[in-house]
Amino acid sequence: MSAVSHQPLDPENPDILYGSTSSLWDGRHSIEWGIKRIAALGLQGIEPYAKQVESHRGDPLALKEKFDESGVTLIDVSNGAKGQSTNFIDPEQIPQTIADHVAFARDFLQPFGCDMYKCNMGRRPEGGTTDDQLKMVADTLNEIGRQTIEMGIRVAPHPHIWGPVEREHEVRGMLDMTDPNYVWMTPDTGHLTLGGMDAVEIMSEYLPRIAEVHLKDTYAKYRGIPETPSREQHAKASVYHNMGGGGVDFPAVIKLLRERHYKGWVVFDMDGPREGDDGFDAIGGNLDLAVDDYLAHNVNYLRVILGVNLPPLD
Repeated sequence: MSAVSHQPLDPENPDILYGSTSSLWDGRHSIEWGIKRIAALGLQGIEPYAKQVESHRGDPLALKEKFDESGVTLIDVSNGAKGQSTNFIDPEQIPQTIADHVAFARDFLQPFGCDMYKCNMGRRPEGGTTDDQLKMVADTLNEIGRQTIEMGIRVAPHPHIWGPVEREHEVRGMLDMTDPNYVWMTPDTGHLTLGGMDAVEIMSEYLPRIAEVHLKDTYAKYRGIPETPSREQHAKASVYHNMGGGGVDFPAVIKLLRERHYKGWVVFDMDGPREGDDGFDAIGGNLDLAVDDYLAHNVNYLRVILGVNLPPLD
């Protein structure tokens, strides 16, 4: 699974690996900063946004050396690389979407030894996703996955609010219409909750299809809501939260992954700090301090609340 050998961190399931996306520091720090900080925190891997590694696309093995030297794994890279089509719905753009994703898997992920590829699926159509559009999403994923699995890479779509796969019937439809030999999933606890779902229930039902888990929280008021919060609501006040916000039952999530012996990555995926977030004003609005504070908060939540064997923070 991982090009780097890792000592188990989970006290009950040694096959869980813990890491972070680059969402918290993206735009503030380089991937090199992320590698050093994640290693210092005792986490095991990073799933960067594509723009974090854009300058390394021509020489992935040079970047791999930096990861290997720090004992940190590049889990994969989220899609959306420069020049890459991410339209999974428009029939005229789908051939390019397939070609671009397969090329990135071949040219960048495969040299790293990545075994998965987390993919967002573009913007949500006006008025919601139709059955025909959902079928096009599924067909596109099937074709990408058919080609990437030959490289040992599992394509793992990421249900996301404001994307074409947002609500429960869309998540289930996507999984039902895709071949489990070609297509897996990257569920996000926050996005599932904001999409009106019970994250533990969905993850339990589709656990064999899960390639990676994203940990994100929201507020308790968003549990079971019939409509997804709008982008305008999120622009006014973030609908996301660090772990402990009250929207997601993380002890139940980890209990599921431990008892069912999930094998794979569990990673933080929190947005970077912004004015108005809980705790941001308490540190004087310093973005660099806030990034590290948010990382520390979530590491401590894993260690103290969920019992993950991470070292105490200095």
